[in-house]
Amino acid sequence: MRLGFGIFLGYVLIAGLAAYFVLNVFVDEIKPGIRQAMEDNLVDAANLLAEIAVDDMKTNSIATGGFARQVTAYQARRLDASIWGFRRSRPGFRVYITDAKGIVRYDSTNEAVGHDYSRWNDVYLTLKGQYGVRSSPDRGPGASPHSTMFVAAPIQADGRILGVLTVAKSNRAMEPFIERTQNKIINAGYWLLAASILIGVLAAVWLTASVRHLVIFAEAVTRGERVVLPSLSILEIKRLGTALQSMRERLEGKRYVEDYITTLTHEMKSPLAAIQGAAELLQEPMAEPQRQRFLSSIREQTLRLRGFIEKMLQQASLENRQVLESPQPVDLVDLIQRVKENIAPKALQRGLILQASTPEQAMVQGDPFLLEQALNNLAENALDFSPRDASLDFALELHGDIWQLSIRDHGPGIPDFARERIFERYYSLPRPDGGPKSTGLGLSFVKQVMLLHGGRVELENMPDDGVKATLSFVTRVAS
Repeated sequence: MRLGFGIFLGYVLIAGLAAYFVLNVFVDEIKPGIRQAMEDNLVDAANLLAEIAVDDMKTNSIATGGFARQVTAYQARRLDASIWGFRRSRPGFRVYITDAKGIVRYDSTNEAVGHDYSRWNDVYLTLKGQYGVRSSPDRGPGASPHSTMFVAAPIQADGRILGVLTVAKSNRAMEPFIERTQNKIINAGYWLLAASILIGVLAAVWLTASVRHLVIFAEAVTRGERVVLPSLSILEIKRLGTALQSMRERLEGKRYVEDYITTLTHEMKSPLAAIQGAAELLQEPMAEPQRQRFLSSIREQTLRLRGFIEKMLQQASLENRQVLESPQPVDLVDLIQRVKENIAPKALQRGLILQASTPEQAMVQGDPFLLEQALNNLAENALDFSPRDASLDFALELHGDIWQLSIRDHGPGIPDFARERIFERYYSLPRPDGGPKSTGLGLSFVKQVMLLHGGRVELENMPDDGVKATLSFVTRVAS
């Protein structure tokens, strides 16, 4: 499972469960809360009406007296109320009164007059001096899903209970308010869940972005590419990236030391042995021509050692650089001209013709010194493998946004067995004229320079003869 998907899934699961439980608590509390508020109002109404009914109960005229007439008038009243968007046109109370034995003496609906309600909790508890309330399912067609709340109050006079007044109201009247409130909460819950998912996506993207950058960095390092530690936004991941970078530098430093010591030891054996042998022979008396020959050998081997050490130091410095510190505009046409001048004496000795096909100007961003060194290495390599009296051809062409600088020789080409290793450090092919092999650092140096410049170097055998080396620059500046 991907890290981002795991984080997102975990976040959504937690948010979903939290939203589910919160919504359930809210919804479960809506109906009880509204019914509690309705019961509170019924308590007030019952006690108020009980006080109004006292006189008629004393005179035993509760069914025909003023109280009954006022309730009848109340029920006939047409209301014109708008309660939070819901219209109310008819009264919603039912009122009945029982005597001290629980027999119904008055009912605003005329349904229960004469019935014995002494066993109903609203009447039974009130007659015992307690708070009387009950809730019973609605009767009649289509009424089963709802219930009616009955709240009673004692009708008292001279310290005794004359009867019980009950106010009843169906929960059906509160259903629109309950449904609307419930729908609002559920809709808000859906929006909350949607917002949580969106936040989860953003959080997962944010959390995994740094990890993804770090993974890309680690993979690039594994491939041996030149990469810089990316900017990381999360402190812990940033510390991990810094630790990886430090570990990489230490491991690479250790490997460089091991490689360079091994290579230096191997490459120095032969010239040191030659210098030692010549020096020992020079200690003996000998003719002057022979003496000069041994001195010349010491000088040549010393120069060979010096050149090799310089190239190794140059290579080490280059490979430890991750980016160009201060790139500047470089004209590739001027670069080719300078390299031609550098190799002109050696080319003249071999009878080689230097040819160049270039535009008037070709600007790229880079390090002029490194680019000249790289092109010098390619040119000298081409000189070593060129037959006498041949030509060395420089060309510069623009393909889209890429400048391609090439050098072609007319030598024997690259053997098949060497194609995969040609850019390895210290790998070198024997020269056609039997001359000494190079240090094997030239082409590796060229590759590192081009990687620093965001480009690449390619060597290919030509169909007729020779090799073409091409430097491709993927960035350029306006000329």
